[in-house]
Amino acid sequence: MYQFNIYYLRFFTTIISILCFFNILYSYYFNLYLNIDAYFYTFLISLIPLLSFLLKSSDLKKVSIYYKIQTVILGYFTLPIIIALPYYLSIYNITFIDAYFESISGFTSTGFTIFENIKHLDESIIIWRSSSQWIGGLYFLFSILLLIDIFDDNLKKTITNFLSFNSSEIFKQFSKILVFYILLTLIIFLIYNIFEFRSFISLNLALSVISSGGFLPTNNLSSILNNELKINLFSLTLLISFFGLFFFYNVFLIKNKGLKSIQEDLYLLFYLLFIYSIFFIFSDKNIDFNYLFLAISSSVSNVGISLERTPQKFAFIFLLLIIVGGSFFSTSSGLRFVKIYSLIKFSINELISHSKPKNIFLNKLAFSDKNMNLDDFYKYFLTIIIFIISLIILSSILSIMGLSIDEAFKLSILTLMNTVNSTMTGLPNFNFQEINHISKYSLILFMIIGRVELITILILCKKFFFKN
Repeated sequence: MYQFNIYYLRFFTTIISILCFFNILYSYYFNLYLNIDAYFYTFLISLIPLLSFLLKSSDLKKVSIYYKIQTVILGYFTLPIIIALPYYLSIYNITFIDAYFESISGFTSTGFTIFENIKHLDESIIIWRSSSQWIGGLYFLFSILLLIDIFDDNLKKTITNFLSFNSSEIFKQFSKILVFYILLTLIIFLIYNIFEFRSFISLNLALSVISSGGFLPTNNLSSILNNELKINLFSLTLLISFFGLFFFYNVFLIKNKGLKSIQEDLYLLFYLLFIYSIFFIFSDKNIDFNYLFLAISSSVSNVGISLERTPQKFAFIFLLLIIVGGSFFSTSSGLRFVKIYSLIKFSINELISHSKPKNIFLNKLAFSDKNMNLDDFYKYFLTIIIFIISLIILSSILSIMGLSIDEAFKLSILTLMNTVNSTMTGLPNFNFQEINHISKYSLILFMIIGRVELITILILCKKFFFKN
């Protein structure tokens, strides 16, 4: 089974080597020689797994779900080691734990950073930070498809008929995801360029936005979004990672497949419009709604970045939106709207059934005409329980390590939801470089736990602690 590990992770080390090669070319073209040796060494190391091409590929039909989960989790720990090398080998005297923290933060699309002043970094490092988010978002999408067997039919349907769930075809489906992921990245990049963003800024923002990442190419967002048009445009592009990856593809095929192919995204659209309407109607009229528009879009897509003038009095609401998250098959994190919707519907039906026992209430799938199995509701409920337990554990650790209860609680939510700290959540200038090693190790662990579907943790526990 170790061959499957190598085969799966080798694909991503190859992408890392390609990105590293482009960074070397970029450094030569713009005479950025300060850290070029670091990329050269990283490029050579990332090519080592390619030597395993002599191994025969494993048949996915023979690989158990437990082994797939182990492979995905292994990738979240090992691939960032390679990504950390340019930070560690750079001229900035970064310790390995800080370099690994930065790479994990990028690879999980979280956005916590140990760099205090981005202006002091050369452009090649800034691009490398954004690239780490891009490949992390791709890895997350691939992992969802790899672990599709642990999800119920309701969540499978949200990926649409564009992909096949035949295990023998799964690596062929990866190529479809890769092509569409690259295409969306290029579209975002072109949109920013059309609206007069600098090409360097456009590239980094495109890599971050498509992956729901929180790294910025500057110290603050206001230096980029210097007018209302750019604020609103950026807010809209953030929603690309909120909806399903193939939402735009399915829109063009709506005549052939009908509304069912985009039904989850339609529910997400209604949910989003409801939130916008509530803020627009009840928020203070003295507050520029453009800032709220950006904050809402950033929250639901789990990006987390905001402008400095965003009012912090809505921090709790933004945290709730971050917890809910977006589409099942997107780069956003969160508990997922479809799960919470189905669980609330199930709970209401159960309460009504007890109050009116003569009536029969059917729990249908949120976006289909099929009835839902009780086991699926139990999965959703356990996911929330695992999130609460993880939140309590991480908050306790951070509090013991010296953070205030408020900081520990907010930072724990952001960590588990892979969302960057900013003004809108009340943590605009948190210094990650100054926290102790225990706190950093804890954040690293829980950033990975947040990126892995929480139900997979339960499945592994069942495998190793409750053997028959």
